[in-house]
Amino acid sequence: MENIIKDIDIINGAEANACDFQTTLEENPESAKKLYIESYGCQMNFSDSEIVASIMKDQGYGTTSDYTKADVIFLNTCSIRDKAELTVRKRLSQFNHIKTQNPDLTIGVLGCMAERLKDKLLEEEKLVDLVVGPDAYRDLPKLVSEAEEGQKGVNTFLSREETYADISPVRLNSNGVSAFISIMRGCDNMCSFCVVPFTRGRERSRDPRSIVLEARDLFGKGFKEVTLLGQNVDSYKWSPEENNKARLNKKEDSVEKIIHFADLLEMVAEIDPGLRIRFSTSHPKDITDEVLYTMKKYDNICKYIHLPVQSGNDRILKLMNRTYDREWYLQRVRKIREILGDDCGISSDMIAGFCSETEAEHRDTLSLMDIVRYDFSYMFYYSERPGTLAAKKYADDISPEVKKRRLQEIIEKQNQLSLSRNRQDIGKVQEILVEGPSKRSDQQLKGRNSANKVVIIPAGKFKKGDYVHVKIVDCSSATLFGEIID
Repeated sequence: MENIIKDIDIINGAEANACDFQTTLEENPESAKKLYIESYGCQMNFSDSEIVASIMKDQGYGTTSDYTKADVIFLNTCSIRDKAELTVRKRLSQFNHIKTQNPDLTIGVLGCMAERLKDKLLEEEKLVDLVVGPDAYRDLPKLVSEAEEGQKGVNTFLSREETYADISPVRLNSNGVSAFISIMRGCDNMCSFCVVPFTRGRERSRDPRSIVLEARDLFGKGFKEVTLLGQNVDSYKWSPEENNKARLNKKEDSVEKIIHFADLLEMVAEIDPGLRIRFSTSHPKDITDEVLYTMKKYDNICKYIHLPVQSGNDRILKLMNRTYDREWYLQRVRKIREILGDDCGISSDMIAGFCSETEAEHRDTLSLMDIVRYDFSYMFYYSERPGTLAAKKYADDISPEVKKRRLQEIIEKQNQLSLSRNRQDIGKVQEILVEGPSKRSDQQLKGRNSANKVVIIPAGKFKKGDYVHVKIVDCSSATLFGEIID
C-alpha cells in the first residue's frame, strides 16, 4: 500500500498518520471499471473508504492503486485543519489536469470537506463532479451514473440512523493482520475548536450483533487484531427498544438490555483469546471504571488508551468546551494506573496556541505532561475552523510564531517523556503481534505490543500475524528493539 504523508501532524516530533493519505490497493483487477480512492485524515476516514469501495464493488468497480487507470477518483477528505484542506485542493488540481486528457473521468470529494465546502467545490471552483458527505455513501452509484451523463451531484444529508452496519467493508487499508470496525458514527461533544459534529452529525451506535459478527468474520479470515472505532467510543450505547426489540446472543443466551461500551468490549473479547482488541478514541469525561475493569479482565484487550487532553489549563479547557477540568482528567489517569498498572500505554492530543492562551497557561500543559508521562502524543498548533464555536466567539489572537514555538516546546517535552517511558520497558518480556517486515530491513520484523508501541525484532522464523514473546533490549523515543525469547 502506498502511504504518503501529506500534512504535518506530530507524534513525538515526527510526521504522523493523522494526516496521511492512503491509496487503494488492487481489488478485483479483472473488473472493467476502476475506482481509485485517496483517504485523508483519521482512522474513521480510512474505515469509511472501505465502505465506499464495498458499495462501488457491488456496481462492478474494482479498485486500482494507479489513478491514471481509474474511471472514478474519490478523495475521502479531512476538514480538521486548514492544511488538510489545502492539501486536498492541490490534489484536486492535479486530477483535473488528468481530466483534460480523459474527459470521461469522474472526480468526487467525500467526507468532511464535502459537507463543509460543497458549494465552492462544485459551483464556484468547479473542481469536482460530485460531493458526498459521510452519511450519504449509499447514494454514490446513482450520483456517479448521473455524473457520467454530465450532471453534477451532491448529497451531504446528515442522518440520525445511518451506521452502514449491513455493509461488509472491502479491506483496502489493511495489512492482513489488523482491521478497523466502526462501532458508532458522529459526535455529540461540541468542543469549540472542532468541526466534526457539523460534518459527521449526531452520535448513533451500531447494533452490537453486527459488530460481533464482523469481528468474528475477520478472525475467521485470519485477522488477529481489530480496532473498534468511533469519534467517542466510550459513549457507545445500544438499546433493544430503539432497534425494534432486537435480541442479542451472548454466551448462547438471549438477553435484552442496554449495551454500553464495556459490555461491547467484553462481547468482542470473548470471540477468541487469539483476537486482539484495540479501540479509539476515548473522551475523558466518558471513560468509565467498568471499561477499565473489563480491559483488566481480558488479556486480549490491549492495555492502551488514547485519552486526548488538548490543554492542561482549566480556563483554556473551559473555552474549548471540553466539559472537564485538569483535576478531573488527572483523576482519570490515576484510575487507569491504579486498575491497569503503570505499563498501560496512554497517549494524547495537544493543541498549542489556542485562542487567548497565555505563557503561564501553556506551561500548565507542559506540567500536566510531566505528571501523566504520556507514551506518545499527537501535537498540533491551533487552526481556526470556520463554523465552529471558537471561530464565532473567540479571536485567533496568538501569532503563528508563538504557536510554532509553543508547539516545539510540547514536542521536545514529549520526546523526553517517550524516551523515558520506553527505557522502562528495557529488560521486560512482552508479547508482540508481528505486522510485517521492518521498513529498514527485510532481516527485521516490526510488531506492536499491548501498549501500542512499535517493536523491532530479528526476522528469524516468524511471519506476519504471529504472536512472539520478546525481551526488550534497547529503545529510541519512538521504537523498542527486542530479541526473541524461545
